[in-house]
Amino acid sequence: MVLQTGLLLLQVQEHNHPHILLLQIGNTFCKLPGGRLKPGENEIEGLKRKLSSKLAANATALQPDWQIGECVAIWWRPNFETIMYPYCPPHITKPKECKKLFLVHLSEREYFAVPKNLKLLAVPLFELYDNVQRYGPVISTIPQQLSRFQFNMING
Repeated sequence: MVLQTGLLLLQVQEHNHPHILLLQIGNTFCKLPGGRLKPGENEIEGLKRKLSSKLAANATALQPDWQIGECVAIWWRPNFETIMYPYCPPHITKPKECKKLFLVHLSEREYFAVPKNLKLLAVPLFELYDNVQRYGPVISTIPQQLSRFQFNMING
């Protein structure tokens, strides 16, 4: 059985430039919101569950209406090593993990509840680009993955 992991790209606009919301653990490690899906769980429903459990405010009136969009990338972990590939190597018949990145469409204003041990960062795409040392291979390729989309920035 392949471990299914869903990660979410929460794209926001700041200073007329797209940013990705990342969760920072400590002072250095950053990750995308999301996590493991239950066996047999629908991807979209599982991702909404993970987002709500990690970022949704307790007040019912402030609950986001998560709009899970397109799958922008799929990464594979063929074995128990930490390295992931943007393809499943042809000699691997049973990969350990499949990690999918989905775009999440947010309304103009959202409220998030961030756990105390994490920080929510809005990181500009230009900082992520080709910055494997800081963000790792998956997050640093987000600008390339999003290059096929046309973003219309709305001035508020």
